[in-house]
Amino acid sequence: MDAIRMQGIVKCFGPVRANDGIDFTVERQEIHCLLGENGTGKSTLMNILFGLYHPDEGEIFINEKKAAIANPNDAYALGIGMVHQHFMLVNQLTVLENIIIGKEQGGLFLDRKASGEKVAELIHRFGFQIDLHEKVVNLSVGMRQRVEILKTLYRGADIIILDEPTAVLTPQEVEELFKILRQLKKDGKTIVFITHKLNETMSL
Repeated sequence: MDAIRMQGIVKCFGPVRANDGIDFTVERQEIHCLLGENGTGKSTLMNILFGLYHPDEGEIFINEKKAAIANPNDAYALGIGMVHQHFMLVNQLTVLENIIIGKEQGGLFLDRKASGEKVAELIHRFGFQIDLHEKVVNLSVGMRQRVEILKTLYRGADIIILDEPTAVLTPQEVEELFKILRQLKKDGKTIVFITHKLNETMSL
């Protein structure tokens, strides 16, 4: 079964045609590398899937049902999360606060205990090894990336897009990331891995 099917996607920025009739399919529970040189439209295509851009032409199907994705909230409602190349974290907040912000348990009355328990369960399940109470400003780049991945999982993502995730990592951090991605796949998640590095594609 296809988790993602994009058909005939066209996206123009003025006279520049960034995506020209793209067909893109990803099976469920797959790590799928979207490989190409910088500037070839990989991130544009995935930003369309995540609702940051709107296609000029084409259709999107999620789990074989036609989907209208107007914004990231629509994407998350369909189980799609994205980790961007430039992290979207608040440095002076803790790991837990960054993960739950905007999606706190308890509605108007913040239930920090329930939120913390939910995040702690995800950390244990996927082996993230991260301190929920540490401020993000004190974390390494690799750890900050884990916070971003946890944010997508906390919001219920089954399809996770990672945009050039190894660009800012050390070789050891890359290996640790790959272990996490393989565990996510084993748990039933679908991963789209944007990269321009052939060796990473072959490794995954």
